[in-house]
Amino acid sequence: MPLDNEDDKLNYVSNEDFDAKYSRKVMLILAGLVLIVMYIEGMLTPSLHSIALAFNVTSAQVSLLLSAYLVGGVAMTPIMGKLGDIYGKKKILSVVLLVYAVAVSVTGFSPNFTFMVISRTIQGIGLTIMPLGMSLMREEFPKDMVPRAQALISAMFGAGFAVSLPLGSLVSNDFGWRMTYHTAIPFVLALAVTTMVVVRESRFRRPDTKIDYIGASLLAASLALFVFALSEAPSWGWTSYGTLSMIASGAMLIIPLTLFERRYSRMGGEPILDFRLLSYRNVMVANIVLSISGMGMFLAMQALTYRFELPSPSGYGKSILYTVISLVPFAIGMLVFAPITGRLVSRIGVKPLAIIGSVISGAGFILESVFHSYDQMLMFEFVTGGGLSIMNASLINLIVLTVNPKDMGLATAMNGTFRNVGSSIGAPIAGSIMATVSALYLVGNSPSGPVYVSMPTSSAFAYIFLIAGAAFAVAAILSLLAREVLGSRAGSRTAKRPAVNEVETHSTDKL
Repeated sequence: MPLDNEDDKLNYVSNEDFDAKYSRKVMLILAGLVLIVMYIEGMLTPSLHSIALAFNVTSAQVSLLLSAYLVGGVAMTPIMGKLGDIYGKKKILSVVLLVYAVAVSVTGFSPNFTFMVISRTIQGIGLTIMPLGMSLMREEFPKDMVPRAQALISAMFGAGFAVSLPLGSLVSNDFGWRMTYHTAIPFVLALAVTTMVVVRESRFRRPDTKIDYIGASLLAASLALFVFALSEAPSWGWTSYGTLSMIASGAMLIIPLTLFERRYSRMGGEPILDFRLLSYRNVMVANIVLSISGMGMFLAMQALTYRFELPSPSGYGKSILYTVISLVPFAIGMLVFAPITGRLVSRIGVKPLAIIGSVISGAGFILESVFHSYDQMLMFEFVTGGGLSIMNASLINLIVLTVNPKDMGLATAMNGTFRNVGSSIGAPIAGSIMATVSALYLVGNSPSGPVYVSMPTSSAFAYIFLIAGAAFAVAAILSLLAREVLGSRAGSRTAKRPAVNEVETHSTDKL
């Protein structure tokens, strides 16, 4: 895809200035960072049931380990993205990696569940690695190579799960879940040092930018209240004062958040929820659809882990090792289809692939809700993972190829915020449904009589997968609203590029 005008030369690295050797190094380092972060998060998933037993908490409460991490990421992603714009993305990425390494080290020594939730919240800073890395990479590649580079990073999500699930389960099976954290520390430190030594500082800076601390705090507080209410509702009761007051408080915080963000924007600031940017089609569509993707992925991971590991008749009664092996098809689906999408998206376009990916994922989830045999679940996992990969690898281009690179830190941070909001809601929704739609099952006998255990029913898993399927149906419909940026159906290549801090202002882009 050739550069078309003078503005493109300012917004992308020209083919003449492209340093292929250095760019490959940056891409490999960023791919490694995504791989290790996904490894650390993926290795925790098969151990959730064991952690719940060790700390004597419910399936809904243990979901806080996933959602607290994401809530921390929601609060820190826009702040770190903006700091990257001000002080340089490489410098802030290096700081993030060091803090992340410390948090990972501490989490492995958690003496109780509360401590682990707090350390996991701090560990959420790892979610800022992706948007900072994407912004750095966007500055190093010509326009026609951006989709392929993005596809490689997306493929690392699947690779991270593919590596973390079997490796993490082997370590957890033999040495316990704490050791999975200890073994990851050297790799995080090695990548942090490599980033500091090899990666150059970003060329775009905006030292006069202000950080929206108030907006980030209000959003994180609202989300935390929702997440905690969903996690504790099965224990407290869905209609209890504690549950309803927390949900109401979280909803009420959205009002001052919205008012403050609008006022902050009118005063010339750059809010974490930039309603001016969100008023444009591609930005809004990408953010909402990718938040749905995040929710669907965490719904699947939470529900599938418990279904494989719980004893019959609630689940399949697999060990931690076999539970992880059973989750591998999901990761393989993501790994296989990401590079394929990267090669096709420039020719076919973002919209068709985003719609196809949403439909495939939605169909996979619906099939999982209807068919319940172990072999069928493995097959439908691959389908949902492949669909998610297609959707993610294509849709990220709506953001990357629409906004100006000088504003890329803000745009990718806001996108990360939306994705993390969806992800943080997915785990507690799954945990709450499993804890609520449950029954007492006879699992054995003791000298004092039969032993009954409360476990989710098959209907609980069906409800979870139906919710995910419906969400991806909505994602497919929303993808129709996007304005094509790649492929034969893209708009005029000679259209004026957006000015700094602006997206394209075509009237057809407005919602």
